[in-house]
Amino acid sequence: MFFGFFLTFALMKRKFLIAAPASGSGKTTVARGLMALFSAQGYRVQPFKCGPDYIDTKFHAAVCGRPSINLDTFMASKAHVKELFARYAAGSDVCVVEGMMGLFDGYDRDRGSTAEVASVLGLPVVLVVDARSAAYSMAALLQGFLGFRSDVNIAGVIFNKVGSPRHAVMLRQVCDDLQTECLGCLPKSAQLEVGSRYLGLDFSADNNLSDVRQLLSKHIDCGRLLELGGEEFAASICTEQRPAPATCPGHVLVARNEESFSFIYQETLDGFGRVSFFNPETQIPDFHDVDMLYLPGGYPEKHLDALVAAEATRHAIRDFALGGGRVVAECGGMMYLCEAIVTDEGAFPMCGVLPYSISARRADRKLSLGYRRFVLDGREYRGHEFHYTQFAGTELPASAAQVFNARNERVDTPVIRQGNVLASYTHLYFHDLSFLGA
Repeated sequence: MFFGFFLTFALMKRKFLIAAPASGSGKTTVARGLMALFSAQGYRVQPFKCGPDYIDTKFHAAVCGRPSINLDTFMASKAHVKELFARYAAGSDVCVVEGMMGLFDGYDRDRGSTAEVASVLGLPVVLVVDARSAAYSMAALLQGFLGFRSDVNIAGVIFNKVGSPRHAVMLRQVCDDLQTECLGCLPKSAQLEVGSRYLGLDFSADNNLSDVRQLLSKHIDCGRLLELGGEEFAASICTEQRPAPATCPGHVLVARNEESFSFIYQETLDGFGRVSFFNPETQIPDFHDVDMLYLPGGYPEKHLDALVAAEATRHAIRDFALGGGRVVAECGGMMYLCEAIVTDEGAFPMCGVLPYSISARRADRKLSLGYRRFVLDGREYRGHEFHYTQFAGTELPASAAQVFNARNERVDTPVIRQGNVLASYTHLYFHDLSFLGA
């Protein structure tokens, strides 16, 4: 069954995208601080994140009290990105989009980059620039960014890690000469440093958010920022004719807690029908009316004692899966389904559904990172992979599909198909559950 629709919308609301010339410039801290600042002022703030990241979105949701939505032009079509932005922006006053990496860094040159998202959505870009150890040399850097793509509107600059009031004066002169707006100069401050941990940002910590909010309020012209993002955003969306996405009928039970099972795209949840949640560390799932179990990624290797202690939960999941129950398990969820997770402290038994062990030993740590796509039963799936753990042993499990990266190169990530279980290190986007008989 095919469908198509034409949707025109006009959003009289403030919206902007926080980007940077490179990672580590401070855009995450600035974006999160602005979300907190505007929320405290009574605005309904809708957060978004460019790219496949599922950690920054947790920061956003905690600050704004509403889910943060991924905008990704590799995992989704440009038309769908427009539709997502319009749908989730409804009911908000301010839309804050956090970019990824450097502004023009994509999976293939600038394809899939923050700049591409800004162009697709017509969003004004605020560039957060690390100004350490430079003054007027910033003019050459910024001139390159300002003129690199005519379809990307860099509306203003925020300088970060500014050394002194005199330094700030020199940086403002740069913006004056380039005829672009300087929206603020943030001083060097430990309060603006966000802690890092393991695969990414430490989403378990407060990270002095109230102090960050006060610093931004003092050093950034937030009123002008809202003015720059206040022009009418109007767009017409015409979706291409394509197969209607299949969804899982009935009841989907989702494993979720703060860390072990926490990497979930909001669009995945919204694609399900009836959804309920349970915590595998503390709750025994009731499967009597469950049509599918969804085990998302996270850090199960950081909570092995709790997962091992919840023996009744592991047995219930094993019985459900081996009894023909439908299961989708991604990354940490796949690790949980295996026989064991092995660390330097020993082997920790997991659910025993999949006949493999996962090594989280330091000697075996190896970064696997990037976009992934594969075709299964004639349908293409796209997602993202980011982990250090590996399958134990010298041979990988047999794969039900050949996996490719964004450059169309083969990668050895296996897609495990066992009965009604689909498991992989890939965090999937746009779940189409027709392969499970939906």
